[in-house]
Amino acid sequence: MRIAMVSEHASPLAALGGVDAGGQNVYVARLSEELARRGHHVTVYTRRDAVTLPGRVPLPGGAVVEHVPAGPPESVPKDELLPHMAAFGAHLARAWGRDRPDVVHAHFWMSGMASQLGARPHGIPVVQTFHALGTVKRRHQAWRDTSPPARIGIERQLAGTCERVLATCSDEVAELAAMGVRTARRVSVVPCGVDAGHFRPGATGPAVPPRRAPHRLLACGRLVRRKGYDLAVRALTRVPDAELVVAGGPAGARLDRDQEARRLWHLAHRAGVADRVRMLGAVDPADMPALLCSADLVLCTPAYEPFGIVPLEAMACGVPVVATDVGGHRDSVADGITGRLVGPGDPEGVAAAVRGLLADDATRRAYGAAGRARVLGHYTWQRVADGVEHVHRQVLAAHAIPKEVA
Repeated sequence: MRIAMVSEHASPLAALGGVDAGGQNVYVARLSEELARRGHHVTVYTRRDAVTLPGRVPLPGGAVVEHVPAGPPESVPKDELLPHMAAFGAHLARAWGRDRPDVVHAHFWMSGMASQLGARPHGIPVVQTFHALGTVKRRHQAWRDTSPPARIGIERQLAGTCERVLATCSDEVAELAAMGVRTARRVSVVPCGVDAGHFRPGATGPAVPPRRAPHRLLACGRLVRRKGYDLAVRALTRVPDAELVVAGGPAGARLDRDQEARRLWHLAHRAGVADRVRMLGAVDPADMPALLCSADLVLCTPAYEPFGIVPLEAMACGVPVVATDVGGHRDSVADGITGRLVGPGDPEGVAAAVRGLLADDATRRAYGAAGRARVLGHYTWQRVADGVEHVHRQVLAAHAIPKEVA
């Protein structure tokens, strides 16, 4: 198949850890690489956000990234990109007029807009992955939600006009149904994945800081408010024999200028646990498996999470997870088998789950082994590519024009 991946703000080439660079970037990069290794011709279209970027950049495995001129060639927050999607879509229409893909896979709602503008003149089917839905963001962020007001209506329209919605978890299916989407006919579920070769039990490395307490709790990911690191800090006040290591955000030298880092430091000082909280800033992806393996437990405590890659990375490393019972966590973390699910916004619930697991080495080992097995069975990139490839083939078959009978 000739597959066009459209990811307007989340380039597979971007350095991870920024406000707009996270799980979607990883998903697009790894899925594209895996599909290309299978012999598919994969091109990823993403917005040019620097004048120095070349037009096309190869990815490992054979996929290619094409930088689309749409808006100024500089970094622009994703919530300010909507006015440039018409130009993005017009570029796609021209490109696909010259070299038509068999199927287009759009990532995020604005990519869906551009994809449908580009695909419609050529009759190309579009598969839509939202990665996050505006209804969920609006519900949880309220006045902090910086999405364009039109987002939710556009997402509803996209879900009703694309060939198939590819959701990443069952919680997203329920949300789409509440939006009025006929999920039984239009939605397939394929989760996100993790590199189980890179993230593996027993990983070690020189960059792992020494412990300062008998037990280590680790929280990692983008350093943004919704990730709920404050809940982990509040829970730490109830776990006296543990340290909390937070990995994410800007490089360590710039961490003291980061708004969320400062907020967490103030909270830790007020709570009297600043001596047991360490903020590492950005961590090289090569060092993440060793850091994960250095922890007794990984805490994933956002108020909401469309999917969540960190629990998969921890489970792949054989480390139990304590996660909030939200979004994709409900699918990936098997409560009482690979970790514990607790109510969002409940520091005592988090602390109680942590204390119980820290006091029971055998259960932690069992959870860790079960987590690794769960990842290998359901969440490798090979498994994810199997599911996506199946959906692409189904869409292509349904969209095929019957050949004339000779």
